[in-house]
Amino acid sequence: MIALCLVLQCVVVAILLRILISLENKRIIKPTIFGATSVLISVLLIMVAGNLLQITLWAGLFFSYGEFAGFETAFYHSVVNFSTLGYGDIVISNERRLLGAMEAVNGVLMFGLTTGLLYTVLSAIMRRAWDNRMDPKSL
Repeated sequence: MIALCLVLQCVVVAILLRILISLENKRIIKPTIFGATSVLISVLLIMVAGNLLQITLWAGLFFSYGEFAGFETAFYHSVVNFSTLGYGDIVISNERRLLGAMEAVNGVLMFGLTTGLLYTVLSAIMRRAWDNRMDPKSL
């Protein structure tokens, strides 16, 4: 499941990078407050959508194993695991509890990937503004 989630998130990142590079080559992305904010929000929302898809896959795994009576409960449990909140109000059986820990590992890695991508995009926007010798106040 971790490998599947990694492939999924890498595909999301690859498509996103291809789009961002294309927009950058066309000089559509502007190094302004509005331009940088809109790009960062868009990247974040797309990455969160990828994370939610992964959470749904984990919930489906838990549900298919019969760990929860309803998918809603499996999804809630998966969100808590993936985000490493670990409330403990809903737990899976002892024989499959390692899956919960593996989902938490997956979540940490994916949130790290999301953070790294946001930092990279912001750095690129800032570097372009610097290269253009724009006034920092214009950001």
